[in-house]
Amino acid sequence: MQATEFILGIDVGGTKTAVVLGDCRGQIFERVELATQPQRGFEATFAEIVSAVQTIRARGAEQGRPPRCVSVSIGGPLDIGRGIIYSPPNLPGWDDVPLKQLLAEQSGLDVYIEHDGNAGALAEWYFGAARGARNVVFLTLGSGLGAGMILDGRLYRGCCDLAGEVGHVRVAETGPAAYGKAGSWEGCCSGTGIARLATLRYPQRWQADGISARELGELARAGDADAQAVLAEAGRYLGRGLAILLDLLNPEIVVLGALAVRLGDFLSQPAREELQREALPAALAACRIVPAELGAQLGDVAALCAAIEAGGRQNCG
Repeated sequence: MQATEFILGIDVGGTKTAVVLGDCRGQIFERVELATQPQRGFEATFAEIVSAVQTIRARGAEQGRPPRCVSVSIGGPLDIGRGIIYSPPNLPGWDDVPLKQLLAEQSGLDVYIEHDGNAGALAEWYFGAARGARNVVFLTLGSGLGAGMILDGRLYRGCCDLAGEVGHVRVAETGPAAYGKAGSWEGCCSGTGIARLATLRYPQRWQADGISARELGELARAGDADAQAVLAEAGRYLGRGLAILLDLLNPEIVVLGALAVRLGDFLSQPAREELQREALPAALAACRIVPAELGAQLGDVAALCAAIEAGGRQNCG
């Protein structure tokens, strides 16, 4: 892939989906955002994605920036090579979806698919907080919770693309469920999980689907004690899971995604306190734990990274 070639990137999340036009330097030229609304099912969302792809492609053509390929960042489980999506917890109804094939048929372009944890890790490794590191863990910390890992300077996907499905790990005996497992890390620490945790702890105040992690952050900043207590508990679970990763992988840096940027110390401070209690001291001392440097642009840049990685970063000029 040459530096002058352009990429049509798609970042599919449980809350929002963005379609962007960018290049392999991580620059973003055009962007369209839509609400994912996964309860409508795959077909309705895919139709909107195709429409946004057509819009971005037309804008690129007007600017002399025609995209060479399509690059997708999406939550797992998935078959990365074949581009088949296998029922991600935050995308109900996306069951055995041949997304790569469908996008190729609609666009006529080459399509590359990557787990959003891997894509986020690549984005921060290429362009953000993890530049120059050889052992990196990235946590998505959005609507769902997944990880991407750069180990000894190479992206690690595992033998069947399931490396990084850390949201499935149980960090509590009871608690909100994800992956059908109560007390899972995603159930306790993702944006969806934190909202469910609030309902579980304060059912008289917050009914099911009655509060979001973003709203809890706003309440916490305004001094609301209940919201602060929910975020502190989620932060402790975050620290507990991070301790497992530090003890197991001994990374030099852990980069935390959207919620860590948005919720700040309400989430990260209790996580650090739990890490002090749970992680091996030497592993903790050797590791920097930081919010994503790319900030609000993280998802957009990550959407380009399946194609960048496939094309070879060294060929981007």
